[in-house]
Amino acid sequence: MRRRAPEFRRPARRRLPGWMWSLLGISFAVGVVLFFFQHRQDQHAAPVQEKGLANEDVMRISLNLTQELLSSSSFARQLADQMTLAKAYVVIAKEHNNLQFAWELSSQIKNCQQLLTQAAVRGKKITEEEAHPIINQLAQLIFKAQDSHYDVSTTISTLKSHVLALEERANSAIVQSVQFGQLALEAMSKSLHCLSTKLTEEWFRNPALQRFSDETRNSPRLVDNNLYHFCIFSDNVLATSVVINSTVSSADHPQQLVFHVVTDEVTYWAMTTWFLMNDFRGCTVEIRSIKEFSWLNASYSPLIRQLFQDSLKDQSGEMNFEDLRFGSRLNHLRFYIPQILPLLEKVLFLDDDIVVQKDLTPLYTLELHGNVMGAVETCLEAFHRFYKYLNFSNPIINSKFDPQACGWAFGMNIIDLIAWKKVNATAKYHYWQEQNADRMLWKAGTLSPGLLTFYGLIEPLDRRWHVLGLGYDSDIDDRLIESAAVVHYDGNMKPWLELAIGRYKHLWERYINFRHPSIRGCIMH
Repeated sequence: MRRRAPEFRRPARRRLPGWMWSLLGISFAVGVVLFFFQHRQDQHAAPVQEKGLANEDVMRISLNLTQELLSSSSFARQLADQMTLAKAYVVIAKEHNNLQFAWELSSQIKNCQQLLTQAAVRGKKITEEEAHPIINQLAQLIFKAQDSHYDVSTTISTLKSHVLALEERANSAIVQSVQFGQLALEAMSKSLHCLSTKLTEEWFRNPALQRFSDETRNSPRLVDNNLYHFCIFSDNVLATSVVINSTVSSADHPQQLVFHVVTDEVTYWAMTTWFLMNDFRGCTVEIRSIKEFSWLNASYSPLIRQLFQDSLKDQSGEMNFEDLRFGSRLNHLRFYIPQILPLLEKVLFLDDDIVVQKDLTPLYTLELHGNVMGAVETCLEAFHRFYKYLNFSNPIINSKFDPQACGWAFGMNIIDLIAWKKVNATAKYHYWQEQNADRMLWKAGTLSPGLLTFYGLIEPLDRRWHVLGLGYDSDIDDRLIESAAVVHYDGNMKPWLELAIGRYKHLWERYINFRHPSIRGCIMH
């Protein structure tokens, strides 16, 4: 390759001396270090300032009224204490007809409340300059009240009398509520008593019914675990009829349904007559009297023992205002289902104040995961948790149960009788009944002992299986009712009463045959 001519060659580069290169490198390094250091200072300066502002905000927020009231040295605490005492003196001044003094106290109480409110809103402590005028005025008024012999003993005595008066009013309201409930039950019983009387007369007038009853008593269907078994405990013929009629009307295969009905000695003949005279789409209905259960006596059942003792108290002249239906033997038979139906493995318990709208047989194949009972939980609202039903001031309750545990609904429950026997749930029920002999754990009813007996043994069901509230809540969503497999008229407004909620009554009445001679003669549509 030919080389370029000398005139076209690039001039040779001059190389800098080594010491100059070293000086440049050192200068560059120092500049980088200075830049980095300055940048770090700027970064730290801003956060420190921001952090200071944030801390100031936190301090402002944290200085809330609650903390002030807990501090024994704060002005807020002094104001609150004086205000509490002043309120008591207002009550006493009004009782002594000293209205001018009561007005003066009320005026300073209002000023105190305004200052406390302002302090809470702005999040700052109450200063001495703000508090001193009100504290001084309240102190003078309190001294004046004490000088007028509104002493502590007078205050306590007055407040105690107010508390007692309120308790008397509350007790009076409770008594009136029970009395009104009893009047409603008596009004209901007139029409149902008429129906029971007509049916009982029919029983003794028609020997064929008696023979038919003897023939069906020992049917093998009653103990066939391949069929679907239901149990109902009631002395209400019409209500029981609605439960069974609605259940079979909603079932895909009503011939596979078997109902075990237990009633009292008085209603037994009427209940038997009704279900022998009417065919409910081929299902089997067994009627039994509670009198048959000789084992249900005072020596075996704490409830029977307590009911006997209560009857003795009533004879001695003590008024018992407890709603009798809560303490009835029929209502507590739900805790003896394995003893009543010893050969069955699974059963569906139904209350007599429900209406069935969908086929319930899929519940029999539902997995209970070893639990005794399937039930719909009712803890969507706070008042359905354990602490609302049980006395958690009692150490026995407080040590064994969670007050926030979910309550659940009796009235439509699938029950695994094998699991029941395995954990001996009836013995648990007896234990809690004995513990509650003085009515200190719960007042009445079957739900509270049920919560204790089956604690940790409940399998939650989908809410649509069992919708409650039709006996007290007039504002249940129509869509929820339509989607429900069972609707429950729990509460005092039962569908067979005049005080029933009108918008729900047709759901119950559509399963009554008002053209039947016995019903037509006793019950007006």
